[in-house]
Amino acid sequence: MAFPEGFLWGAATAAYQIEGAAQEDGRAPSIWDTFSHTPGKVFNGDTGDVATDHYHRRQDDVATMAELGIGAYRFSISWSRVLPDGTPNQKGVDFYSRLVDELLEHGIAPVATLYHWDLPQALEDAGGWPERDTAHRFAEYAERIGRVLGDRVHTWTTLNEPWCSAFLGYASGVHAPGRSDPAAALAAAHHLNLAHGLGVRALRGVVPASARHSVTLNLHHLRGDAEAVRRVDAVSNRVFLDPMLGRGYPADLLDDTASFTDWGFLHDGDEELIAAPLDVLGVNYYSPTLVRDWDGVSPRAHADGHKQGAATPFVGCDNVEFAEQPGPYTAMGWPVDASGMEELLLRLHREYPHVPLMVTENGAAFDDVVDGDGRVGDDRRIAYLRDHIAAVERACEAGADVRGYFAWSLLDNFEWAYGYSKRFGLVHVDYATGDRTWKDSASWYRDTIARGPS
Repeated sequence: MAFPEGFLWGAATAAYQIEGAAQEDGRAPSIWDTFSHTPGKVFNGDTGDVATDHYHRRQDDVATMAELGIGAYRFSISWSRVLPDGTPNQKGVDFYSRLVDELLEHGIAPVATLYHWDLPQALEDAGGWPERDTAHRFAEYAERIGRVLGDRVHTWTTLNEPWCSAFLGYASGVHAPGRSDPAAALAAAHHLNLAHGLGVRALRGVVPASARHSVTLNLHHLRGDAEAVRRVDAVSNRVFLDPMLGRGYPADLLDDTASFTDWGFLHDGDEELIAAPLDVLGVNYYSPTLVRDWDGVSPRAHADGHKQGAATPFVGCDNVEFAEQPGPYTAMGWPVDASGMEELLLRLHREYPHVPLMVTENGAAFDDVVDGDGRVGDDRRIAYLRDHIAAVERACEAGADVRGYFAWSLLDNFEWAYGYSKRFGLVHVDYATGDRTWKDSASWYRDTIARGPS
């Protein structure tokens, strides 16, 4: 095997998608509570009020992880559960403290994400991520939760997919908080970058030196016309990669977006703050993206993998279109192409060789059902996972420093604006009863971890 010694096999989830207990034990509303309760924003009017009820089924879910044989569990902490009004909520903190202890008792390394899209609504009411102060509030949150859990968490991840938070949340409006303002989206991207840098520094001041520090990005693996690729790469990948990894903002990004903002929110010294040293870069990959120059006349293709909103999330890319790709497709309409995983990891290894990598999300949604025998056959998911894990292995063989792989997701869950209509889990959830049923892919993943991929 090409996988290095100590390679982590894991599964991932996010707080709002699984926890439920939205109004229990002092938790305050987040922007996703508000968004999901706004008519027309989420498919079928679904909300995360109950989700998979992980808040009450935590111990059983940890037992499932132990049965799977995973070595690490990537979860997120609900900011509005632990700091509902800016002061610590002990019941919320206790929930995560017990979770971490139970993981360690089963030999599972806790990988904690501080922000997986669920900004406290009170902070959005004060302006949200377009406001600089939100970055400072995040750093305070990071320090406080780091003081409580820092002695036991294996890896700290500041942000999950800040591109989605900034551009789906503030440009296209298809994610919470549902705003559509390209200038605000660019300001949000910068303040998320700043929050990351400040957050890493805050954590390093209070957690043991042995803890690892990371961020997770959903990097678009782009193919197509060179100029279209350059433009989209700037506003979807390099807007985070370059400042976080010490290169500052790319000049072409600032030029491409000059008609929307003068970047006055970028202060002297910010780029140095953002470039906090990282131990690992998290990479989320599901499918590649095909872009081409748009002639401005013919019907424009929008196959970018995201719901269409009031405006494009790709600010500064008005002359770009997103072309359809050949199948097969997942239930999300995303093309299945594992070669993109290998190519993306090798690009990162080539262009940013100083930072180790970890695949922090990879998986596929299909229309899974429990048959009359109580079995969930999901051969297409097994094929997807097998091919993508093989792509990771090929990248390792070619020299990429990849430290782990996390399947998305442990459980079927609330899939954001798609509600409960899309199932990504290794474990099937009956949303009416909360009952869990292993899919065939869960058994396959358990066996793969046990024997090692070939």
